[in-house]
Amino acid sequence: MRTPLLRGLLAVQCTLATAAASDTLILRENGSITGRIVAEKADTVFVDLGYTVLGVPRGQIVEVRRDVVSGAGSGAGQTNSAPVIAGDDRPPGGELFLSAPANLPDAPVRELVARLGEAVVQVRTPGGLGSGFFIHPDGYFVTNFHVIEGETKISVEVYHQKGGQLERRSYRDVRIVAMNKFADLSLLKVEDRDAPRFKTVVLGNSDALSQGDRVFAIGSPLGLERTVTEGIVSTTSREFGGDLYLQTTAQINQGNSGGPLFNTQGAVVGVTNMKLTFGEGLGFAIPVTVLKYFLQHRDAFAYDNDNPSNPFRYLEPPSRLKASGTGASRTP
Repeated sequence: MRTPLLRGLLAVQCTLATAAASDTLILRENGSITGRIVAEKADTVFVDLGYTVLGVPRGQIVEVRRDVVSGAGSGAGQTNSAPVIAGDDRPPGGELFLSAPANLPDAPVRELVARLGEAVVQVRTPGGLGSGFFIHPDGYFVTNFHVIEGETKISVEVYHQKGGQLERRSYRDVRIVAMNKFADLSLLKVEDRDAPRFKTVVLGNSDALSQGDRVFAIGSPLGLERTVTEGIVSTTSREFGGDLYLQTTAQINQGNSGGPLFNTQGAVVGVTNMKLTFGEGLGFAIPVTVLKYFLQHRDAFAYDNDNPSNPFRYLEPPSRLKASGTGASRTP
């Protein structure tokens, strides 16, 4: 039987251990580890437990909660929790995507690329290639409509992290789930029988962006997979054809189409889809708010291979007839 003094000492030890710990790793199977993260690599997070340093595979981590002790004036023992969502979480409540928490901390682009790179894919069709990104571990991913327009034979190239190395793998059983020609967005799903759970991204808030905010893109410009380009937001409301786009100095080239534009918290804020070919540093992305609307109303844009009228093809509006060779003409 423990004496009151022993129980008091144990309580003090537990209190000190909790106060010294600054990070909590939420693991699969409802496990958790509390300690101080001392190093992070592409496939492993190293945690100082006080008596030893433990390496935890990223594949076992569901969520990382970083607790930073507040400074003067905040009160002793107060902490600010900043969760970092790992790349294979399943959205709650049957949702198709995860929205980024408001308190995600900034991180160096190098670290974010190592964590997010597996979720970005190269999309291949007989007519060309583009980029895309997974939003659900069951294989749902997003790309531009113009990347797959008129195509039914679609494949994706994914780079999986295994043992600290990148392993390239092709998935060729890809189904079109929904598409919106006018928003230039498509939702697809990998249905290969041996497909694993895929690493995914979280969707941020493009309305919170301001001019000058740093962003970066990952994609396959001209077929160069896993290319990273960094820049700033030039404007959050550039109008083209009645729609508003994010304009960025991050380099966007052919093959980047459909890829993600990230903020410095690692959340997707846009879907890259075009650039001005006669200038440099003039790239554009569809705001993530448009993507969320498309995903939330995907049933309205559902694609059916057996229905030749889906997606709808609108005819060109009528125009004034030019004078024919016989001299006949239409009046305005």
